[in-house]
Amino acid sequence: MDQPAQRRRRYAAVAATDRAFLVAVYAAVGLFVLLVALLFASLVHGSWPSLREFGFRFLWTSQWNPVTNQFGALPLIFGTLVSSFIAILLAGVVGVLAAAFLAEFAPRWLARPLSFIIELLAAVPSVVFGLWGLFVLAPAVRTSIGPFLQKTLGFLPIFGGPIYGVGLLTAGLVLALMILPTVTAISREVISAIARDQREAAMALGATKWETVAGVVLPAARVGIFGAIVLALGRALGETIATTMVIGNRPEIAASLFAPSYTLASVIANEFTEANGKIYVSALVELGLLLFLVSFVVNGFARILLYTALRRG
Repeated sequence: MDQPAQRRRRYAAVAATDRAFLVAVYAAVGLFVLLVALLFASLVHGSWPSLREFGFRFLWTSQWNPVTNQFGALPLIFGTLVSSFIAILLAGVVGVLAAAFLAEFAPRWLARPLSFIIELLAAVPSVVFGLWGLFVLAPAVRTSIGPFLQKTLGFLPIFGGPIYGVGLLTAGLVLALMILPTVTAISREVISAIARDQREAAMALGATKWETVAGVVLPAARVGIFGAIVLALGRALGETIATTMVIGNRPEIAASLFAPSYTLASVIANEFTEANGKIYVSALVELGLLLFLVSFVVNGFARILLYTALRRG
């Protein structure tokens, strides 16, 4: 057979395969965008009676009363953001430091089992964390952690007031434990992937091991670490069962972290099965829409910060 003809057939087959692969990739991306758009549209449709009844005041009013059909999401937004902020603050610091230790300082015989245990925590169901928080952490907050914080930092309003055990602080601590494996595992992989040449160059200039990690390795891995923190924050914002069990479930805004509170996800989980009436159900669906938008805004803001940091770097 003619060699040029064989080559033409082979090139035609390769081109057809490439086109099919390209179509499949575009179809997958289009399907993902379509699913997100349909999710948003369904949430808007389900929450439309509430949107029409309350308008934008749904966002800044504080009354949540199913009996009188008066609904305001401000305490729920407050509880969601504050508990997630506590979680990401604690898990971010501890997780990055733990990842740096496992990747740079721990001997191999210790780093491998510790990494396995940390990654295993990510597979623990959230209800287990909720039970632990309710029966172990909440009593500890009420009898030990809370009084200690009040004694040392009681001049701050966030550590004032009565200590119930359940509340924003307990929810934040449980969430921090839940997202800690995500931050640690991803950050460790990112740190380990940094080229060895950068470490050797810093140490050749006289830097110590600590200075090399703090001044060279961690700045070089900041993009991946930031991505791990944002991914963990997404889980903290949407966590339901564990938060519901330890946050106290009271739709009020209080300055103290010891006070009970509520989150968007907790309200939906607690009240959706008992909701009766068109406005009540629609208000709960609107909470889902708010949670969707909060996650979208937080991720968008994180990307802007990351883009700004990369440009300055």
